[in-house]
Amino acid sequence: MPLSSGAAPRPAARRPRVVSLVPSLTEAVAVSAPGLLVGATDWCSRPADLDVVRIGGTKNPDVAAIVALRPGLVLANEEENRAPDIAALRAAGLDVLVTEVRTLHQGFAELERVLVTGCGLARPRWLDEARAAWASLPPPDGPRRAVVPVWRRPWMVLGRDTFAGDLLARLGVANVYANHPERYPRVPLGELRSAGADLVVLPDEPYRFTADDGPEAFPGLPAALVDGRLLTWYGPSLAEAPAALRAALR
Repeated sequence: MPLSSGAAPRPAARRPRVVSLVPSLTEAVAVSAPGLLVGATDWCSRPADLDVVRIGGTKNPDVAAIVALRPGLVLANEEENRAPDIAALRAAGLDVLVTEVRTLHQGFAELERVLVTGCGLARPRWLDEARAAWASLPPPDGPRRAVVPVWRRPWMVLGRDTFAGDLLARLGVANVYANHPERYPRVPLGELRSAGADLVVLPDEPYRFTADDGPEAFPGLPAALVDGRLLTWYGPSLAEAPAALRAALR
């Protein structure tokens, strides 16, 4: 169970060396406790000046390199990281904390579990600021139906039970494929165009949609280009995400 917000943080000498396999958690730890991280993936791009050992990708981490770093804690996610890699790290004797984040509420809870329980930190101010930012959202003007592609060639979209879908719903945007049996279904472009959407939401990750690559596939449909980090990362970006996403979706 997570420690209460009033729990005392561990002394710095007792905090674990951390390796993160999740870009958003890498940023969360690095911003909250500079120097705690000793390793991160090649995809961990925030903070921009992060100086740690790179241990491969989220889907193909170098297990031997991670073990050699002697971390007290490895951070992973059930969606971003593969079960065999997590099992290999645990078999090597490492403590692996695996998060599951499919809603904003889960995101906040898991961030507290990672930072307070796992890393032994006091709850960071940015986490309270992020909670307040989302709690103070004004009521949306009205529901809009959207398709939300996350990949092209083949086209893939947000389906059921996704963190990004939950954020969009709080901003008044209903995902057309929220009830699809798959979380990230492949859907032919013709079906996407005829799905009855009022809007297409195009993030710049994992596929980098741009003004010249994406909107032209949906003629006649308004396109909102959004920062993928604000839509899909759970970390310090959550504090600025509500206002920035609302502006982009307008």
